Amino acid sequence: MPTQLECCQGDIAHQPDMDAVVNAANAELRPGGGVAGALHRAAGPQLDRACRPLAPIEPGQAVITEAFELPNRHVIHCLGPVYGRDKPEAELLAACYRNALELAEQHGLVSVAFPALSAGAFGYPLEAAARVALETVQATLPACPGIERVRFVLFDKRSAEVFERTLAALDQAL
Repeated sequence: MPTQLECCQGDIAHQPDMDAVVNAANAELRPGGGVAGALHRAAGPQLDRACRPLAPIEPGQAVITEAFELPNRHVIHCLGPVYGRDKPEAELLAACYRNALELAEQHGLVSVAFPALSAGAFGYPLEAAARVALETVQATLPACPGIERVRFVLFDKRSAEVFERTLAALDQAL
């Protein structure tokens, strides 16, 4: 059965039907703004304590923790590239998605929810970020047969539309 791949507008901290949510983390894995702030607030202070021994991480890396007070089993923390600074941006961004899916597979998780990594404060152009994200996930899923569902949870309507349009274009190309 092929993996279900979906895009929606929503709150990454409220995905109770997913085994794991992905955090758009900073190098120190600390609470901050955006996705990291939302997930840390929802998970409670235990998440920050669980992250500290795993930090720092490099662009493209992913690490996994429990989800604590979130409605998920795990949080996968990825450090995306800062656009224009961390090179090569596309390869580092692709590594985030690939490493996150591989961690999910290793931990027996069947569903993963991603935000648009690097597309917020890290300045990655949204259309390019969507293409890298979706192409990488589609290319990585055959090596992760236990994963049944991947959801991209986008913060605003425009981002959700860009991801949906990109996914439709990639599906047509297959």
